[in-house]
Amino acid sequence: MKKIFRKKTSIIAALLLMFGVSMLVYAYSTGITGTTRKNGFGCTCHNPNPSPNVLVKILGPDTLTIGQTANYSVTITGGPLVRAGTDIAVSAGTLEPVNSDLWRDNKNGELTHFLPKAPSNGVVTFDFSYTAPQTAGTVIMYANGNSVNFDGVNDPQDQWNFAPNKSIVIKNITGIKNGIYASAFTLEQNYPNPFNPTTAIGFQLSAVGHVSLKVYDVLGKEVSTLVNEVKPAGKYKVEFNGSNLASGIYFYCIEAGNYHSIKKMVLIK
Repeated sequence: MKKIFRKKTSIIAALLLMFGVSMLVYAYSTGITGTTRKNGFGCTCHNPNPSPNVLVKILGPDTLTIGQTANYSVTITGGPLVRAGTDIAVSAGTLEPVNSDLWRDNKNGELTHFLPKAPSNGVVTFDFSYTAPQTAGTVIMYANGNSVNFDGVNDPQDQWNFAPNKSIVIKNITGIKNGIYASAFTLEQNYPNPFNPTTAIGFQLSAVGHVSLKVYDVLGKEVSTLVNEVKPAGKYKVEFNGSNLASGIYFYCIEAGNYHSIKKMVLIK
C-alpha cells in the first residue's frame, strides 16, 4: 500500500509540475505587462539585463490635440529574432490594439503581444492606436521588446531591450468646431504595396495649411521628405521612389494642422 501511495503521489507531483510549467510557458508566450520603464525592470524572464543588440523604436506623431486618436508602431530588430514580443505603456491617455497581434490588459491599460510574432524582412512590427487625454501637457510613451530564439526555453540566448521613451505633446484644440477636422483629413495606404521601386501615396486635406509628409526606416531615421509646404484643401497623390533604398519595411507619416497619421509600406527588390 505504501508503494502504491508513493507511486500515486509521484504521479500527482509530476502532473502538477507539468501543469505549472505549461501555465508558465503559456503566460510568457502571451506576453507580460508591467515591464516597461514606467513601472518595471524589463523582460528579465528572458535575460536579467537589456541587450544593446536589440533595437526597439516607438514610431508615431510627436504632437496631438486633446482627445485625438493616432496610429503608432513599435518595431524590434536585432538579437536572435526568430520571434519577438513587446509591452507598451503610457503615462496618460488610452492605448488600444488595432489587430490580433496585441491585447490590452484592462487592469493597467498596457498592451502586450498575444503570441510571439515572427519577423518580416528582418523586423517585427506591432501596430496600435493611442487616444490623447482630455488635458493638455506632455505624456510619455514607454515600450520594450524581446528578441528570442523560440526554442521553448528562457535562456541567455534570448535578448531584450527598452525603447527610448517617446514624449508626446498634447495641445488644446484651437479654431476648430465640433471636432469635424478629425475625419476630414485622410492618409491613404500606398499603392502598390509591396512596391518596387515606386509607389503612390494619396492624402486628402479639408482646409488650407502646412503639410509634412515624410518617410522613415524601421530605426526611425528619415529617408525622404515628400511634401513640406502649404497646400490648399483637396486630394493629392505623390510618388515615392525607393530605388536608392534597401528592401525592407518603411513608414510614412503625415502632419497637417492637427491631423497626424502613420502607415507602413514594404519595398521588395
